[in-house]
Amino acid sequence: MRLLEGQVALVTGASGGIGRGVALRFAEQGAAVALHCRTAVAAAREVASRIEDMGARAVVLEAELRDEAECRRLVRAAAEWAAAGWGGSLTTLVNNAGVQPTQPLPGMTAAQWREVVDTNLTSVFACTQAAAEVMGPGGSVTHIASIEASRPAPEHAHCSASKAAVVMHARSAALEYGPQGIRVNTVSPGLIDREGLARAWPEGVERWTRRAPLGRLGRPEDVADACVFLASPLASWITGHDLVVDGGVSAGAAW
Repeated sequence: MRLLEGQVALVTGASGGIGRGVALRFAEQGAAVALHCRTAVAAAREVASRIEDMGARAVVLEAELRDEAECRRLVRAAAEWAAAGWGGSLTTLVNNAGVQPTQPLPGMTAAQWREVVDTNLTSVFACTQAAAEVMGPGGSVTHIASIEASRPAPEHAHCSASKAAVVMHARSAALEYGPQGIRVNTVSPGLIDREGLARAWPEGVERWTRRAPLGRLGRPEDVADACVFLASPLASWITGHDLVVDGGVSAGAAW
């Protein structure tokens, strides 16, 4: 039996990278998937087509997640799609959408700070709040955080701060939504491979590979498998937890 049979999942930022991997893995495990995108509609539709080729259900929904009203509209549209299509309900939310620009802290503007925080954190708050209003007992929310939540990187102060806040939001939400039977967790990836990364940042890839006990970069599927686990009945007594998926880098010596 597939782990997510009968579930309906909303995955934000599902047009590429980790979000694409999560959406495809959820469909493989039996879930119907609502794929959110902001502007990459063609890429999201390609993911939806692949899901439908598996015999699963998919829909593409557009929204600007820096806008609270848009977050609420997105969740409502996913819930209405589930209800109208086959009488289902939204059971799972994966808050994956995010940005990771680089900017030295001394020259960072408040506008640059807010763009990252609104995208990475405020959208998580608004989407989770909206999803909890339509989910029943057994609902699951997973935020995609980062190992940068506890291990900051140069020029990533806004990103690291937003991801640390995402981890604490999940713990707070786990406390407050637990009585409704809704679980909230985070997955914190390390460096995930993407097309062109080794060419664009060869020294960083080499450093990571050398430090990782498992000797490689992560793949979107590695993060997706962690999300499947947290959304599945196998994790029915797990909430408020941060699942680190980094090939063991965080276990390494700091000096």
